[in-house]
Amino acid sequence: MRRWRIFFSHWENWLGLILVLAFLSGAVFAPIISPPDQKNPGPFKQVGRTSDFVPHPPTEKAILGTLPGQYDVFHTLVWGMRDAIQFGLLVAIGSFLVGVFFGSVSGYAGGLLNSLMMRIADAFLTFPPLAGVVFLQQLVGISITALGGIYYFNTQVAGRTISFQNTPPTLVTFVSRIDPLLISLILFSWVPYARLVNSIVLSLKRTDFVQAARALGGNPSWVIRHHLIPNSISPAIVLGARDVGSAVILQATITFIGLGGASPWGALLSMGRNFMIGPGGSLLTHWWVFLPVTLAVVLFGVSWNLIGDGLNDILMPGSQTNVRFRPTSTPLAEPDAQQALA
Repeated sequence: MRRWRIFFSHWENWLGLILVLAFLSGAVFAPIISPPDQKNPGPFKQVGRTSDFVPHPPTEKAILGTLPGQYDVFHTLVWGMRDAIQFGLLVAIGSFLVGVFFGSVSGYAGGLLNSLMMRIADAFLTFPPLAGVVFLQQLVGISITALGGIYYFNTQVAGRTISFQNTPPTLVTFVSRIDPLLISLILFSWVPYARLVNSIVLSLKRTDFVQAARALGGNPSWVIRHHLIPNSISPAIVLGARDVGSAVILQATITFIGLGGASPWGALLSMGRNFMIGPGGSLLTHWWVFLPVTLAVVLFGVSWNLIGDGLNDILMPGSQTNVRFRPTSTPLAEPDAQQALA
């Protein structure tokens, strides 16, 4: 309870919690907040003539305005919360599981095997994640094309387009559901977790309670699951909370620049990029094409970083800087000290 009191004593933690709950509520109640189009359900909804490629300001039908093609900004903003939370949590949880498993096993093994496994982890740090995104995107596209399908990335609305003249094979159906960006980020984001857990496990395995567990006949998997992982994952949980926001920001960025991804927020920015700067260089002429979604992306990243800082106070109390230590006894007055010396 004391740790939770420390957590709620900081306004930054309250702000992060409120923002995260707001995004979660928007994701859960998206069908109620902004009902989807029954003919074309999804994160994008057109509320005007599709041939109109001029963004229009907020109206009763589109309270945050429209983009070229008359896509409702508010609808995509709300439904993008669901995609952002799902994508961010999948990347963070996937990286967390792979990194904790790899780091704990290598740390428990120690010696040459630990050195070899950590050098493999270091090799992943040298490979740029963006290159991995492009490579996996091309690999999935080539695989689908080789099996008789048509694959291309739709730059107008976020998402991949896959079509087959006949019923696609089961393997193609599985491959088509793979998000190259999601797999790539997990593949190249687990290394910090592994290095962090590995360094803690190397210290923990020399402690008395781990040595006692091994002496009593505990096999390596039991010791790792019951002693090493529970006592080493606290920093990894903090890192995972922060990675939820950073993964969504990276997804929106990659979608915006057209390298792949399926971020509705990134697609909104991409569709309105030509109207961000209005006549005379004014940024306020068509503010609705970039300001709402930019605030959503920024606040989403900030909220999870604040939650990560709050979890740092709970799970790693040694890092707290607000704890004040009081002396257990008052110092001796000068006459008392002289009497004691006498």
